Amino acid sequence: MSASKHLSDAHAPHPHTTGEDERLDVAVAVLTLLADRTRLALLKELGAGDADVTTLTEACGAARPSVSQHLAKLRLAGLVATRKDGRRVVYSLRHGHLRRLVDEALNVADHQLGSLPPHD
Repeated sequence: MSASKHLSDAHAPHPHTTGEDERLDVAVAVLTLLADRTRLALLKELGAGDADVTTLTEACGAARPSVSQHLAKLRLAGLVATRKDGRRVVYSLRHGHLRRLVDEALNVADHQLGSLPPHD
């Protein structure tokens, strides 16, 4: 099952949804997954480079079982990929769009926290 199909199933479109509506449904599903502090922290860390569960657990400060569960959700949604490196499982972002999306969300937070003026 493709990532977009899986994500669109998470928020089933209306019976008459086509094209742009389906695209919006998938975008909502992606943003919903990012709307969790632990998952956002994991994706931020993976934006800096591939990492294993131990590294990600240390970086985000959550319990290892929680990190593993969040990574499983991200993997099932097609947002992160895995590869074996000996006995370790190494995680990576599936594409740069996700890294940029996380970066932009954090930039918006910086502007709101720092009362910075809006810009393009």
